[in-house]
Amino acid sequence: MRIGVLTSGGDCPGLNAVIRSVVHRATVDHGDEVIGFHDGWRGLLECDYRRLDLDAVGGILAQGGTILGSSRVQPAHLRGGVEQARGHLRDLGLDAVIPIGGEGTLKAARLLSDAGLPVVGVPKTIDNDIESTDVTFGFDTAVGVATEALDRLKTTAESHQRVLIVEVMGRHTGWIALHSGMAAGAHAILVPERPFDIDEVAARVGERFTAGKKFAIVVVAEGAKPLPETMKFEEGARDVYGHERFSGVARQLSLELEGRLGKEARPVILGHVQRGGTPTAYDRVLATRFGWHAVEAVHRGEFGRMTALRGTDITMVPLAAAVETLKTVPAARYEECGAVL
Repeated sequence: MRIGVLTSGGDCPGLNAVIRSVVHRATVDHGDEVIGFHDGWRGLLECDYRRLDLDAVGGILAQGGTILGSSRVQPAHLRGGVEQARGHLRDLGLDAVIPIGGEGTLKAARLLSDAGLPVVGVPKTIDNDIESTDVTFGFDTAVGVATEALDRLKTTAESHQRVLIVEVMGRHTGWIALHSGMAAGAHAILVPERPFDIDEVAARVGERFTAGKKFAIVVVAEGAKPLPETMKFEEGARDVYGHERFSGVARQLSLELEGRLGKEARPVILGHVQRGGTPTAYDRVLATRFGWHAVEAVHRGEFGRMTALRGTDITMVPLAAAVETLKTVPAARYEECGAVL
């Protein structure tokens, strides 16, 4: 068989591990040929690709980013390019395409699958917000990076008697904020699923100083927002892909808390450092398993599906189900962490 693979959307620790696994399983065990499209869906639409053999994927298991590159394509452009993609698959003699990506990528994969193209998806996102899989690779690495940063920031916050508001990734869901905040013992955790009460946040932070503590750490997901009309808050615009451009919740929250408490408050935005660098052992293993099972699904003809972790097993689920809803942090998880407001 001849298989195409691409990585789309934001980069994520573990992408190269999937690519490596696909190539190893396909070429060594099945005698397949694998090609990789450059820069995500753009590479497929423009027929920009390279051959992937064992030499091409040597040494990339622990490497961050993606050797194929990534990009975002506007939905309208992709919808208009379905027949173009179909023609390229035919001209290249491809039996299947394995796209690796998050919510947007999987929606695009479903679009192509519904049009009859042979697609097997692999989910990735550091946000861990894909409902159909228990965990996505990249999440463990992102939480580890955020937790280490919080551990380091505690020492400087205490030394200078400051309130530090640490902004982590999480556009619509607060999984990174919740896990890293719990792991580092943050004093407040704010997530998109639950608009925060600024009075409650200020009271909780203020209580630490009243009790004689010298510092406080607040972890906030980038998509978190206050309850309506409880504080001055600037909303962000949207980019050409429909994604909200956030206006900096940590910055706005630090100004509000400093004014209310009379304590120095500083915003710290971790940003894309959470995406980059070496994936953890857990993410390497999960990504490798996803790649292995994606190739097996191709050989079974299980198109229109994606790999998913359920418990400790890898299973295949319909792409349609994978993109129906986001996996948000349930209310019960808040109750497990006393720091959550």
